[in-house]
Amino acid sequence: MPRRQLGRHLTEWRTRAGLTQVRAAELLEIGTSSLQRLEKGMNSRIRSRDIRAACDLYGMPEDLTTALVGLSKQANVKNWWHQYGELIPKNFDVYVGLESAAVELTSYQPDLIPGLLQTAEYDRALVSLAWPQETPEQWEQRVQIKAQRQHILTRNRRPVAFDVTIGEAALRRVCGDRKVMTTQLRHMADMSTRDNVTLRVLPFAAGFPDGIAMPPFVILEFGEATSSAGQSEPPVIYLEGAVGTLYLENSADVDFYMQRCKSIRNAALDADLSRSLLRTIAREYDRER
Repeated sequence: MPRRQLGRHLTEWRTRAGLTQVRAAELLEIGTSSLQRLEKGMNSRIRSRDIRAACDLYGMPEDLTTALVGLSKQANVKNWWHQYGELIPKNFDVYVGLESAAVELTSYQPDLIPGLLQTAEYDRALVSLAWPQETPEQWEQRVQIKAQRQHILTRNRRPVAFDVTIGEAALRRVCGDRKVMTTQLRHMADMSTRDNVTLRVLPFAAGFPDGIAMPPFVILEFGEATSSAGQSEPPVIYLEGAVGTLYLENSADVDFYMQRCKSIRNAALDADLSRSLLRTIAREYDRER
């Protein structure tokens, strides 16, 4: 997965620079097939100097260059633990690049409204607590970045399919104040009417499907084959932690989360009942203001 992400960034910046694969390979003094494999994440060995040369040729900023060199040094493994700030700068978000490349996202969020559905007010209440050392201007920048991410759901051309199950606790836990929660829940209800968004609520009464208290997770799927060999890019499971994140693409692990997700969805309210519950709780918050 790190190497595929590296390839995506290289492809994007080569295109921005107006270079074909053939011309870029000539300037980098490597074979066209080598550059093609690099951009597809298919190289078994990657030289840092080649990455730095490509970044320089494409005009990438130094912080992004450092991040891509860090990605190139990651082991070629099925499951990847990314510790924040280790080789890859903390301000480089690997997940966002992965999210933007996906064609379908399936998520379970037991306690928090998922980022793609958060209103600006809800997000502001979170960032001021999560980064107390930052300035209001920095907080606002984070909120704007989140808003840009959300465009993948509302864009006219191929919006991402988003299937999310949210625990009732996330609806009841107040973030900001009741006014913020009123707006937040109504926003989710409205978003759930979109053809590409399916939202379910797992009520308290559903207990623990399969007898397991599952952490939040996202299943990212990438659709059609992306390699010249005709191989489809495998699904990736994303697990966010406090000091790092875990990306799983081992088939047994993916199957485990797929099955847990199916059980959670079966125990949840259907889309119509979930939307009704969102609007009902929003009215409760509105009355309590």
